[in-house]
Amino acid sequence: MTPEQYTLGIEEEFQIVDPQTRELRSHLSEILEEGRMILGEQVKPEMIQSQVEVGTGICRDIREARADITNLRAVISSLARKKGLAIVAASTHPISHWSEQQITDDAHYTLLIEELQMVARSLLIFGLHVHVGIADRDRQVHILNAARYFLPHVLALSTSSPFWLGIDTGLKSYRSEVFKKFPRTDIPDHFDSYASYQRYIELLLKTNSISNPKKIWWDVRMHPNFPTLEFRICDIPTRVDDTVAIAALFQAIVARLDRLIEKNLGFRLYRRMLIQENKWRAVRYGLDGKMIDFGKQKEVPTRDLIRELLDFVDDVLDDLGSRKEVEHIHTILERGTSADEQLQVFRETGDLKAVVDRLMKRTIENVPEAGEGESAATP
Repeated sequence: MTPEQYTLGIEEEFQIVDPQTRELRSHLSEILEEGRMILGEQVKPEMIQSQVEVGTGICRDIREARADITNLRAVISSLARKKGLAIVAASTHPISHWSEQQITDDAHYTLLIEELQMVARSLLIFGLHVHVGIADRDRQVHILNAARYFLPHVLALSTSSPFWLGIDTGLKSYRSEVFKKFPRTDIPDHFDSYASYQRYIELLLKTNSISNPKKIWWDVRMHPNFPTLEFRICDIPTRVDDTVAIAALFQAIVARLDRLIEKNLGFRLYRRMLIQENKWRAVRYGLDGKMIDFGKQKEVPTRDLIRELLDFVDDVLDDLGSRKEVEHIHTILERGTSADEQLQVFRETGDLKAVVDRLMKRTIENVPEAGEGESAATP
């Protein structure tokens, strides 16, 4: 096994915030023009003008991924500051309302809103996507089938969206509930083979259910254009160190499951409806709740199940060169997630603007000034 077998790509969606009002600001165009001069296609617009997406190149290992994603945060943060703005990494904004956001002038987004109406217009959420390279499509299917079980565990580690429109939702990942209004979301079903998956896609295309396979927005999917599994379940962590750790964990899950297949060993597959039960628990309670251990058929503290996951992937970490990054998961388990910190700040201050202030600070924690850190990995 070599890390190059399991290349990494990370995409993060940031909020563009006015540091004075703490509200979202629709100023993407001001950042995008200069951003593309520096980063090229690594920076992209999104449907709303108060959101900007960045994506790494194809990274050979977690070291390259860390350098690239940290550099991207540094550059975008620097460009925002030049305009008197700031970036925030969190999956919902504590205060701003979706109805006040400007939509990006783009035919793709116009069609999406025409198709999905209010569901699309109210999509004021921000996410993290992690791509892990697997060249063989049939192998991708088998790994996807098994990896579904661990999706709620990793979601619980990433939660950063407890507030919505100025309200404490009582959930750690309200973003998940907003996004599930879209069709073809949530935990996917399992497939017998890549051929059976292809038949599913062909049926949707034939019946005009989708215009292209990218309109399948599952929590993990086989990317239609790249030889990767794309993990989409997570909130965007506020700290870049947490993003790197979660990307390393997804890579380790893929590598461990791939190694089992090489040894003609299987991983028990669970029905979508069961995994959805654990996803709801992650959405509601984050790390502080319990999940179902389906093998034992009993509830277990979520932190304990995540520690079992870390034990499960342990024997591939040295081959991947990611032990340090994955061990950072223990730090998240001890101190909590962004959602936990946001709720703590709100309990202490009663002020959602103070929550935004903390988010702005944490987003650039351990992110050097643009040009001071390691150079970005070559795409």
